[in-house]
Amino acid sequence: MGDDEKPAGGYDSTPLPKSTKPTYTVKITFHSARNLPVADFGSGSADPFVLAQIKTSHSTRHSHDPNLRWRSKTIRKSLEPVWENSWIVAGVPSDGLELTARIYDEDPSDHDDRLGKVEINTGGIDERWKGIVKQEYKVKKTGADLRAYGARWACHLVGRKKLHARLTLSIEVLGKTDNELGKAYTVNNFWWVHYSPLIGRLAGVKGKDDKGVERYNFQANEIQLTGPVSDELYHRYVEFKTFVGGMFESTGLRGKVLNKALHHQHERIYNFDRQTKYGEFEYDPEGPPKDLALKFLEMCHFDQGGRIFTYVVTLDGLLRFTETGKEFGIDLLSKHTMHSDVNIYIAWSGEFLIRRLAHRDEEPEDPNQRTHPADDIPGGPPNEDPPRDAASYELIIDNDSGTYRPDKKLIPIFTKFLEKNFVGLKVRVMACDDEKLSKIKDGQRKIKKKEGDHLVYGQQSSSDLSLNRDGAAGGSISSSDEEDLEDRARAAGEEEGETEGATGHLEKGFNVVENPKDTMNGLVDKAKGKTKEKSGKEEREKAEDNDRV
Repeated sequence: MGDDEKPAGGYDSTPLPKSTKPTYTVKITFHSARNLPVADFGSGSADPFVLAQIKTSHSTRHSHDPNLRWRSKTIRKSLEPVWENSWIVAGVPSDGLELTARIYDEDPSDHDDRLGKVEINTGGIDERWKGIVKQEYKVKKTGADLRAYGARWACHLVGRKKLHARLTLSIEVLGKTDNELGKAYTVNNFWWVHYSPLIGRLAGVKGKDDKGVERYNFQANEIQLTGPVSDELYHRYVEFKTFVGGMFESTGLRGKVLNKALHHQHERIYNFDRQTKYGEFEYDPEGPPKDLALKFLEMCHFDQGGRIFTYVVTLDGLLRFTETGKEFGIDLLSKHTMHSDVNIYIAWSGEFLIRRLAHRDEEPEDPNQRTHPADDIPGGPPNEDPPRDAASYELIIDNDSGTYRPDKKLIPIFTKFLEKNFVGLKVRVMACDDEKLSKIKDGQRKIKKKEGDHLVYGQQSSSDLSLNRDGAAGGSISSSDEEDLEDRARAAGEEEGETEGATGHLEKGFNVVENPKDTMNGLVDKAKGKTKEKSGKEEREKAEDNDRV
C-alpha cells in the first residue's frame, strides 16, 4: 500500500509551541463543601465528588486536544463533604490558570446529578504569589439539575435553608517548573480500580474476591503517571474505515450514534460506584514515588494467570487498562477507543504483560534468566504469594493498536517515560511486528490455560460481531487487526443472508437517513444493472465530503 493510499492518522509530528513565559508548579486542594442540595431523596443526602478542569494560555497543537481534567474521590451520604484531595499541575504559565470545579452527585444506576460549579481565574502568578488559602466560594447553580434544587428553593422561600452551596479550596505555587514544554501537566500520582459484576457476567469473567470466593467481576484500572509525557508522543486515531472519522468527531448520524455508544461503553467499564477503590501518593518534587511500580503490579495481579492487558496512555499521562486479550469474550468495537473515551489524540496504546524473574539482579535477556511465564519458577504464583518487589518483574509492553498505531521509532522515548515512573521495574517496549513478541504472547496464553483457576473466561453470546475467523463464537474484535474487523463484518453480513462485501441492514439504515438522494440513485442504478463496488479510497473521500457538508 503506497503512502497516498494509507489511511489517515497515526503519529502526528505537529510541533508544540514552546512557552514564552516562566512556568510554575501549582497545587490545588479541594477541602470541603457545605450546604449541598439533596440529590438522593430516599436517603435525604448525596454522594458528592468534584470534577475539575484547567485552561491556560498555552497554545495547543489541535483544537481537539483535551483540557486537563481531574476527579476527586466520592464522599458517601453527605451534604457537608470533606475531600482534602489535591491536584498538582506543573507548567502553568505566569499569567495563571482558569479553574472550573463542578460538583456532582454520583449515581451509578443513572446519570450523575450536577450540583453546581465554581469558576476561578487566578490572574498572574509567580513564586511570591500569596495564593488562595482555604477560600470559600459560592457554588453557582448554572447548569445544575433542577431536580436537585427544587426542594432547596421551597425551603429557601420559607426561610429554612440558605439557597447557595459553598466550596472551600486552596491554590498555591510550589515553585518554578524546570521543564519549559509549552503545556501544563499533572505531576502527582493517584489511582482508581473499578469493578463491574454486570460486565463480568456479560463477558463471562470470574475472579476470586478477598475471601477466595469466585464471583463474576470485571476490573478496569486507572493510574496517573508523573508528567510530562514527551511532546513527541502524539498519535491520532487511524481512519481505516469510512465511519471512523465520524465516530471520533461525532459527525453525521452514524458518527454521532457510534460516538455516544462508545462514551457510554467507557462509562460502563470505568464505572464509579461503591465498589470503586481509590488511592493517592504523597507528592515528591524529586520524582515519582518508588511504590508506584508496586501499585501498578498489584493492579495487574503481578504475574498470576498469564494475563494480557490492553491499555491507553493519555496525553496527560493517565494509564488506563483492562485485561483484554484477543480471546477475551466481550464485544467492543475497539478496545483502545473504549479506553481513550473516544479521544482523537492520545500518547500511546497497545498491549502489555508481566513476567516474574527467577533472578532479580540479572537482566531479563541474560542467558541464565528464567521467567514466569513461560517457565515454572519457585517463589511465587501459582503456588505461593507473589514477591512484593518491583525488581523481580519485567513489564513487556508494545504498540499493538490498530486504532492509533503508535510509531515504533518512538519506542526509546516511551521506554524512558515508563522507566522514570516505574522505578525498579524492568521495562521492555517492543514493536508489535517483532517475532519475539509473538512467541512471548504465545507463552503467556499457554500459562493462562494451565493456571486457569485464577480466572474463568467464556462467551455469553454469539452476536453479529462475536465470530472468529472460523465462524465460531469467540473473543472480541482485536483493535490491532483490521483484517479481523473486516472478516467479522463480512461474517455478520453473510449471517443475514447477504453476499460477500454487501452492506448490513444497520449500515443501510444509516445510509438511507444520511444520504437519501444517493440511496435512491443507487436503487435506480441497481435496477438498471449499473451497481458497482466502490474502492476503500473512494468511500473515504465520499464520507469526508459528507462530513464537510
